[in-house]
Amino acid sequence: MSNLSSFPRLSAATVVAGTCILALLHFGRDFLEPLSLALILSLVIAPLVRMISKTGMGHLPATLVSVLLATIGVIGISAILASQMVFVTADLPQYRVAIQSKLEKVRELTERPFARFEAELRAVTPGVPKTERVPNRPGLKLAVGQVQPIPVEIHTPPLTASKTFSRLLSQVLGPIGEAGLVLVLMIFILLEHESLRDRVVRLTGNADVGRTMKALADATAGVSRFFFSQFVVNVIFGCVVGVLLWAAGVPHAILFGALSGLLRFVPYLGALVAGAAIALFVAATDTGWTLAISCVTIFIALELLVANVVEPKVYGHSSGLSALGVMVSALFWGALWGPVGLLLSTPLTLCLVVAGRHVRALEPITILFSDAPSVDAAQRFYHRILLGDSDAIIRDAHAYLRKFSFASYCDNVLLPGLALGVDEFDSGKIEQAQQQNIRFAIAALADTLIPAAGALKKRPRRRRVAVIDANVGAHLRHMRQLQLGRWQGSLDVPARSIVLCIGLPTERDELLNELFILALREADVDARSVSVEEPQIRPDTARTDLVATVFVAYPLEEMLEQWLAVVGQWRIRLPDSLFVSIRLLSEGKDAKQSVVEKSVDMVLRTFEEGLEFVAPDRPA
Repeated sequence: MSNLSSFPRLSAATVVAGTCILALLHFGRDFLEPLSLALILSLVIAPLVRMISKTGMGHLPATLVSVLLATIGVIGISAILASQMVFVTADLPQYRVAIQSKLEKVRELTERPFARFEAELRAVTPGVPKTERVPNRPGLKLAVGQVQPIPVEIHTPPLTASKTFSRLLSQVLGPIGEAGLVLVLMIFILLEHESLRDRVVRLTGNADVGRTMKALADATAGVSRFFFSQFVVNVIFGCVVGVLLWAAGVPHAILFGALSGLLRFVPYLGALVAGAAIALFVAATDTGWTLAISCVTIFIALELLVANVVEPKVYGHSSGLSALGVMVSALFWGALWGPVGLLLSTPLTLCLVVAGRHVRALEPITILFSDAPSVDAAQRFYHRILLGDSDAIIRDAHAYLRKFSFASYCDNVLLPGLALGVDEFDSGKIEQAQQQNIRFAIAALADTLIPAAGALKKRPRRRRVAVIDANVGAHLRHMRQLQLGRWQGSLDVPARSIVLCIGLPTERDELLNELFILALREADVDARSVSVEEPQIRPDTARTDLVATVFVAYPLEEMLEQWLAVVGQWRIRLPDSLFVSIRLLSEGKDAKQSVVEKSVDMVLRTFEEGLEFVAPDRPA
């Protein structure tokens, strides 16, 4: 019924396995960090390799050319950033006066109001002694027996030229060596792409070849396409920011453009850090606040444009991760691997989410972090109807009905959602309060969405509905009779224009008939219902020339004999009408269709088919 049932049971083995994985990630950081970076970078460069290979170049030359272009780009950006950092450091003394002025203004706005408030509070509060500081002046006379303390100073021995060079070399060679290791691993991963895929398929065995190939295809095609698109978007974003800052007269605009593009790889936090850095630098270099506010406004507007307009169109609907999932993954990987983990948090989690769609052990990660809902529309409807959340149900229904008909809503959302609770309802697991919530929500939904006239309401009516005799189908019929009159409509209608819905006097049949009538009336079909328990024959059913089609609710196996008797009686009463039944969902208790087909003219599968049968010329 719900994807929550697919979660593996939390056993001791699961806890031990999770603990071992966390320990492996923590203590194997030195090994896993470069390997993860190489894997992610190989996915980023893979589209470029495929593009170059399409020109006729072999796989090995295409890989080497792609890596060479990427390396040149990284070295060029690093050189630009390093030179800009040197220039900024050299220019900092020029901005000292502006920085001190801004700090003084900030201090006036923050510290002085609190100091004034504290002074006024001390003045009006009795019994607060004034603290006096005793100055420690040299030359004070010591009392008898006191010893003058000897000040202790710690001096660091000056570094020699060789030690300074060794320390600088160790600090530089560490990142360079790690970058070289990542580069070599990335090259081998790209070159051994086919071999690695064959090895993974071999490890999974011949029984899961199809699922394994699908997972690998999603990872190498979809994920790499997302990473490459993200790289292109961030590069363009950094260039645009740099150009706009340069046009505004901000010094070292190239540095902050590159910084903005790089920090956007860090989810959410990166854009905030880049905007704050730009605001602080511009405020320090300019005597006023106008330029800083203008630059921050431009940055925020550009970020909102890219995040809400550009990225959804470039990536698809989204990255595949929920917003909360991105934040949680950033916290997890950042705490585990530091800055490198923060940078790799989104790519690593996205790979796990994609793998979880095909590997059962990783399915909980997909359910928790994927942006796709873990339940479909029918399951969401069932969960909300158990809670009695009518407002959310009506809101979702309005969104659905803007594109589709009420018949389609019943076929795909309402009836499948109700079918999820059949077993629980029969076994008594649904409490009386939840049953009342279900009836009330269905009645409120029908009363709100479909008015008596048949056309869809533009605005929902929010009023409480009283469920009569704990039978929502009977209640809906009663409400329709109150609105349309005793006979549910006029008798002055064209011949063979009425569609009649009949069923057994059960809540199931009455509900299905009333929902189908609402769907027919939405399409301007004169649909009416009749209860087999009515003691007298209604005028609209007595005139056999008015009824064109009779829809009979599909029977359950246990009610088949009674159903056959009712259909036989109505066939005698309306000999010229077509008798149709709709077998909506196979509940496992339905009567055999071969038996039902002998008593009716046709058996359909959905409300949409029934609507198409009655009104084939209706507008889509």
